[in-house]
Amino acid sequence: MEEDALHSEVPPLPPRFRFRDMLLGDQGFHNDDRVQVEFYVNENTFKERLKLFFIKNQRSSLRIRVFNFSLKLLTCLLYIIRVMTDNPGQGQGPSSSSTGPAHQGPNGLNRCEDCQSNNASLDSEINWELIFWVDRKIPVWAIQVIVAIISFLEAMLLMYLSYKGNIWEQIFQVSFLLEMINTVPFIITIFWPPLRNIFIPVFLNCWLAKCALENMINDVHRAIQRTNSAMFNQVLILICTLLCLVFTGTCGIQHLERAGKNLSLFNAFYFCIVTFSTVGFGDVTPRIWPSQLLVVIMICVALVVLPLQFEELIYLWMERQKSGGNYSRHRAQTEKHVVLCVSALKIDLLMDFLNEFYAHPRLQDYYVVILCPSEMDLQVRRVLQIPLWSQRVIYLQGSVLKDQDLMRAKMDDAEACFILSSRNEVDRMAADHQTILRAWAVKDFAPNCPLYVQILKPENKFHVKFADHVVCEEEFKYAMLALNCVCPATSTLVTLLVHTSRGQEGQQSPEQWQRTYGCCSGNEVYHIRLCDSKFFGEYDGKSFTYAAFHAHKKYGVCLIGVKQEDNKSILLNPGPRHIMAATDTCYYINITKEENSAFSFNQEEGKKKKRRGCNAAAGPGLYDGPSRLPVHSILASMGTVAMDLQNTSPVHRSGGKLAPPTVNGTGSRRPSIAAVLEIADSSSILPCDLLSDQSEDDTTFSDENGSSSTEYVKGYPPNSPYIGSSPTLCHLLAERAAFCCLRLDQGCRHNSFEDAKAYGFRNKLIIVSAETAGNGLYNFVVPLRAYYRPRRELNPIVLLLDNPPDNHFLEAICWFPMVYYMAGSIDNLDSLLQCGIIYADNLVVVDKESTMSAEEDYMADAKTIVNVQTMFRLFPSLSIITELTHPSNMRFMQFRAKDCYSLALSKLEKVRETTGNGRGEVVMKERDKGSNLAFMFRLPFAAGRVFSISMLDTLLYQSFVKDYMIIIARLLLGLDTTPGSGYLCAMKVTEADLWIRTYGRLFQKLCSSSAEIPIGIYRTESHIFPTSEVSVSVDECDDPRERGEESRSNDQSDHPLLRKKSMQWARRLSKKSVRRTPVLPRDPDRGHAQRMAQERLSLYRRSEREELSELVRNRMKHLGLPTSGYEDVANLTASDVMNRVNLGYLQDETNDHQNTLSYVLINPSPDTRLELNDVVYLIRSDPLAHVPEDLPVQSSSVRERHDSNPPEAKDDTQL
Repeated sequence: MEEDALHSEVPPLPPRFRFRDMLLGDQGFHNDDRVQVEFYVNENTFKERLKLFFIKNQRSSLRIRVFNFSLKLLTCLLYIIRVMTDNPGQGQGPSSSSTGPAHQGPNGLNRCEDCQSNNASLDSEINWELIFWVDRKIPVWAIQVIVAIISFLEAMLLMYLSYKGNIWEQIFQVSFLLEMINTVPFIITIFWPPLRNIFIPVFLNCWLAKCALENMINDVHRAIQRTNSAMFNQVLILICTLLCLVFTGTCGIQHLERAGKNLSLFNAFYFCIVTFSTVGFGDVTPRIWPSQLLVVIMICVALVVLPLQFEELIYLWMERQKSGGNYSRHRAQTEKHVVLCVSALKIDLLMDFLNEFYAHPRLQDYYVVILCPSEMDLQVRRVLQIPLWSQRVIYLQGSVLKDQDLMRAKMDDAEACFILSSRNEVDRMAADHQTILRAWAVKDFAPNCPLYVQILKPENKFHVKFADHVVCEEEFKYAMLALNCVCPATSTLVTLLVHTSRGQEGQQSPEQWQRTYGCCSGNEVYHIRLCDSKFFGEYDGKSFTYAAFHAHKKYGVCLIGVKQEDNKSILLNPGPRHIMAATDTCYYINITKEENSAFSFNQEEGKKKKRRGCNAAAGPGLYDGPSRLPVHSILASMGTVAMDLQNTSPVHRSGGKLAPPTVNGTGSRRPSIAAVLEIADSSSILPCDLLSDQSEDDTTFSDENGSSSTEYVKGYPPNSPYIGSSPTLCHLLAERAAFCCLRLDQGCRHNSFEDAKAYGFRNKLIIVSAETAGNGLYNFVVPLRAYYRPRRELNPIVLLLDNPPDNHFLEAICWFPMVYYMAGSIDNLDSLLQCGIIYADNLVVVDKESTMSAEEDYMADAKTIVNVQTMFRLFPSLSIITELTHPSNMRFMQFRAKDCYSLALSKLEKVRETTGNGRGEVVMKERDKGSNLAFMFRLPFAAGRVFSISMLDTLLYQSFVKDYMIIIARLLLGLDTTPGSGYLCAMKVTEADLWIRTYGRLFQKLCSSSAEIPIGIYRTESHIFPTSEVSVSVDECDDPRERGEESRSNDQSDHPLLRKKSMQWARRLSKKSVRRTPVLPRDPDRGHAQRMAQERLSLYRRSEREELSELVRNRMKHLGLPTSGYEDVANLTASDVMNRVNLGYLQDETNDHQNTLSYVLINPSPDTRLELNDVVYLIRSDPLAHVPEDLPVQSSSVRERHDSNPPEAKDDTQL
């Protein structure tokens, strides 16, 4: 019943609210129950509308303030007009007696001539009526009254609009009081005419004009959205304050002196300027005490106000120096500039960027705007104050994530934006995240601005894929370190290629290797269209190999790649089957680009050029006669002549030094070099003709004992550790290895091997020491397992990690053959021995992320350097490749304090001093010769034993001018594999290859036989120099030829670092000097003492070596490792020592007076002599691009030597 009653109380739904009507949209639905609500009603009041017009609205408020400012200036101008038209004798009050100027003038003049003793009587002579009453003309009074009424009404209206509850606070404001003082008296004179000549200090309106000007400037900045104008405002306030003080003092003193000296307005202005400038000539001075009192008040006010203004101005100036100000829009539209965005700007980073950026001639007119959130440090500030950089570099402190700071840098008008990561951060992932946000911010603000981004981690690269150019540090770093193990000094080769130089470094050095190395370091990569080229234009329609050889023979340039017009991919050495077209873009290595080269031909060739015409084919002209070829080109062509005349008598030469070896030991005919064909003949092209035979089994690969066989296949790695990795065809396992099998030092159910000896590897190990198994380490494995590397030459890879890898990384490397890992560190001898360091050929020490930042700069590499030095002493025959954070620390690598040769070479990094013939001392800095690599002559860098990722910063900078440099570098390092593009490899020159004699003939041999393009030489030399500990005597040489060589080398005035190429002569000479020291008959005790000291020193060194050797053996016995594989330096034979020294692996510790050095020669001249153990860098064509069906077997010296030495005969690589 209650529910029924409740339902009965609910009124029924009206018909207009029925669901059917609502669904059908019944038009009978009325809106009489709705209520219209108005918002912001309070802004519709009269007061709010006035406030919006006078205060809130920027534009209307600006108009009001401009009008107010004009009124105040008008009042000041009217006051000056009133003073100029003033007559003191007529300005009297209503009850004043006419004193006239007769009493004033003479007394004033007499007072000027009286002495200072009459100053006490001045008070009685002041005419106070002249102070209170003035002569004001009627028109001036009328205008002043009108202005006063307007100003009064405006002041009252603004007071009403800004009223906030406290009336007294507004009344006692200084601006309101000044307004009342200058307006109310004029309004009173309307109703009381006798007061029209009363004095009113209208000149005080200048302070109100100052306030109006400040408000007007603020409204201007609000209207145009400028918020960074504090410096301008403060300067304006200071200037206005000075003007107001001077104007107030001038008008006040002039008016008060009406009752005294009656100064003119100009004299009063002159007095104020002299007084405020603290000069005080004294020729114009106030004479009555009211004016003197005003001067005192004005000086006190100036002493209080001006220091405050100057303090604020200095503070803002210092803040502006920190923030850098703005780059004006006018400059951005009329000048070219690039923006450099960094987290923290270091002096090394800045100088590397500036030196590399401004090394190009066409960039000299560019400006560099640096946008950095941190404050500029002292070193950077000092550098930017140098006139060379102060006119071209602008530092702005700000964030890339703020649009206001991007507007300050005029990012939308910039030619390019470089975004660099902070590589010294402990958390490199966080540094990459900041770089990604900066790149996104720039792309959002300026979509058309080209982006050059530097990223640290490869897994973050795909976030900035939209950038025009991206350089991933870890990708390049690990790929370069990997190639260093198979192609020595690849890091030095690439660093010199991406470094801008003129090739003038080291030309003043007495060392021949420094002059050659410095000259070749100037080679860079350039490009030009074939139709526009003088170098390659004549090879249109010829094969790529033909063009490369003849361009090198004729012009000395090295053609390394091309890009077809219809294909955007760059191909390195596409092979002889690529036919050059006029529209192809050629990429070549040379000292300078072709546009900066001058060509000189003889008269005969000039006539032939004219007859042929500019578009004639180049084939017939190449053999017009010997007169048109240089000497080295003729020598390089002799192989072709010998091949064409095989059935004729051999060519005889005078002198036996260049006589080639005979064939089969019988005849006198030398081997010939085939001609480089204009059009490729597939039957004559053999890959790797001088290196090794690549015809190997594609199914199985067995170890030396034949106990097991592992099936290898060629394919793409199925698991990539990060997004964006370039697919590379590699040697892979047919079945992935179990994770337990990847652990080197622990056995599992699949195998029981626990050390490197048990595995029985064919080749020596490559050990990589890293802190963590990052994704970048994947790029170390891929180049060493690429498909183009012969399987019999694959080196086992051992990853020595401080932290165990995760399963994600193991999943990526488990498909590669002979890749293992082990937990350990290089500062632990047990870890080094367990990972098989005595069986290793190369040890790569990767810089640890946790040590990249240190409290003291350049100390981040301390632990790495000391650990490497320890391994250098324990294992001298090991080739150690080290990565450092700071390149300047490479001088401490394999440091020897008594190594005079290394200390002498360090002068090239600083200042080399040479003494002339009585001409004084000439100081030469290497960097003044065009080089920005101060460390390029350091032995570890020249030999490729040390590397720093900061060396590759120039790669990103060069991309602004050469947009192809990153692509070419990635192709050289194997990071990208383009179909048809070649790859970088190396071959070693042996005794059987010395018949080729010169680099030009080697170029022809490689091009004609295997279609390979050589680009440089890695050379190892030995240097001998005398010290105070070794006395060299000419009489001790048994061989007269040696005596003659030594006598010629005794003059050390011009050659302080003596160089000899014979290591046997050096070793015999050092032994003789130690064993037989000349004893002078006059002092036998002295000679005996020297001999005893040398024997004691030799015994001390020997005992130190034995102690280190015993330490290693004891640790190996303790770990249960066999000691048979350990070779101490003391146990090496003389031939073994010489072989290791020539290979650059042994920095000889047995003799401190003997050194080997290695260096890179990029694109040497064709007549460069080949030397034993030279390593030649090659760009080999892609073996998968054009695979011939039947490869004919040809014999060469290298192939014959390889066939004569089966794998089981290689005792030096057996474990």
